[in-house]
Amino acid sequence: MEVVLKGQGGGGYGEEFWRFCSKRSNGFSGELAILAIWTCQTTSSRMLQDDDQAIMMQRHGQWMAQYGKAYKSMEEKEKRFKIFKNNVELIEANNKDGNRPYKLSINEFADLTNEEFKASRNGFKKPSQRGSLEIMTSFKYQNVVDVPSSIDWRTKGAVTPVKNQGQCGSCWAFSVIAATEGITKLTTGKLVSLSEQELVDCDRSGEDQGCEGGYMEDGFEFIVKNNGIAGEAGYPYKAVDSTCNKKDESPVAATIKGYEKVPANSEAALLKAVANQPISVSIDASGFDFQFYSSGVFTGQCGTDLDHGVTAVGYGTNGTMNYWLVKNSWGTSWGEEGYIRMQRDVTAKGGICGIAMDASYPTN
Repeated sequence: MEVVLKGQGGGGYGEEFWRFCSKRSNGFSGELAILAIWTCQTTSSRMLQDDDQAIMMQRHGQWMAQYGKAYKSMEEKEKRFKIFKNNVELIEANNKDGNRPYKLSINEFADLTNEEFKASRNGFKKPSQRGSLEIMTSFKYQNVVDVPSSIDWRTKGAVTPVKNQGQCGSCWAFSVIAATEGITKLTTGKLVSLSEQELVDCDRSGEDQGCEGGYMEDGFEFIVKNNGIAGEAGYPYKAVDSTCNKKDESPVAATIKGYEKVPANSEAALLKAVANQPISVSIDASGFDFQFYSSGVFTGQCGTDLDHGVTAVGYGTNGTMNYWLVKNSWGTSWGEEGYIRMQRDVTAKGGICGIAMDASYPTN
């Protein structure tokens, strides 16, 4: 008996082999038929698995080409392929859940475990030593009554293009700079891209430790004491800790007079603030779903263990759900061209992913 397996059409080797076996087993009876069927089932299953593996390897290769990925060794490539495969399977399983108002996608982080991703892309550090003595400030928007039903500071020219922090825990610096760029536009009429790298290199006050993480309020404090911040063109981003370059700090491209905190655990207070300017916010971005968020209004999974600094640049509704519009610093291949819409007006007082727990903004 000669078995010929076809490699084109149908469902691949496994399916073609199973059709062949089904026909051949009709010639047996009793135990021989059972043995023939069992053998065919086992062989067909293995072939289907081989088909799936080959398809996944092809997808991995296409993904590597798309994002310019290269590995130092075959061992590393095999390790990354296994992680990629696991992530892809989870992403596709989650997207089959029709009850979620958001989708995940296979982005540039698909060969990283969630732990690896968090270690390289987050970097918010809440000052533990302040505890109950945490600094309180005035809140100039406290008495604001009328706020628009929606706002998008991008359409008002107060938001620079999405940036990419790279494998550096400098999210706090990007949040500080985005908020400072916003208030500078609102007070001077000019939108200038400012320098995150100056904060990474030169701000070592409080919790701020460059790529090892930092705290937005300490960043605002640095800009005040430093009498301003340089422009990105003069002090460009490198995604690594470097020595503070005093020469590149001049000339100053923007200044602020101070900063204020948004009253904690109040989405209503945060709404008043975002209605008036872009706001630095802290969130829990540690979850798998956040790592691979692609589109829609994000409703979880996340907690309130704040680990990432981002910027709220608007809010609105999609007709069925209210949301915050948030600018991230993971490049434009993540999320909705670098942004995420996060559910607003939730039952948790801290907001989704803790977005209303620790927010602040520069003043002029």
